Amino acid sequence: MTLTIAVIAKECIPGKAKTRLTPPLTPAQAAALAQTSLSQTLETVRSFPAARRLLVFDGTPHRRDAAGFDVVAQGGGRLDERLAVICSLVTGPLLILGMDTPQFSLAPLARLVADWSAPTPRHDAWIGPATDGGFWALGLHRPYGSLVRGIEMSTPQTGAHQLARLAGAGLAVGLLPTLTDVDHFADALAAARACSGTPFARAVDRLALGLPTAKVPVPVPTGAATRGAAQR
Repeated sequence: MTLTIAVIAKECIPGKAKTRLTPPLTPAQAAALAQTSLSQTLETVRSFPAARRLLVFDGTPHRRDAAGFDVVAQGGGRLDERLAVICSLVTGPLLILGMDTPQFSLAPLARLVADWSAPTPRHDAWIGPATDGGFWALGLHRPYGSLVRGIEMSTPQTGAHQLARLAGAGLAVGLLPTLTDVDHFADALAAARACSGTPFARAVDRLALGLPTAKVPVPVPTGAATRGAAQR
């Protein structure tokens, strides 16, 4: 089984990256945290035994982030159109990830690989739901753009609509763990607890310690569960 993992991401520029983290963060802090999230995501993917890794990027990635990836410019249009373009870049099984869930680990993805490596896979597609109603991962054994084109993205119903599209096409769909996208600082705190000890968690911890107490919903605990242990 030849799996391609594609990470869709954008350059982390102050005022353009993770703007919903501001406030309580400054635009520069929000962009720096977004960069940490991206780099951690790419490092995790880099350690995964995929046949091919794509970084589908809006902007210019850092050299260290691009290492081990084929860098491809994002297509134009809405997110569903850009995802459909990714599908056209490969001919075999495809897993698309975003840069917003640095807490994800390889363990759940092992289920996908084991399934698709079997002589007769049980699932034609996999989806990783997000707590905001979207999805953080989408796996397609046969990556047809029509399976994502036309889905309205970034809504509380996006994940449900995408799942319905897959099921309506007659596909058997497996579910990956539900994760929290890092959009607001409370999300960053939750993600940090799920990957304690990682660069992202340490960055969030430093930011939390430097913020006014009233603006920090909960503290980032030290000695939290090890990376991936809190994932469902």
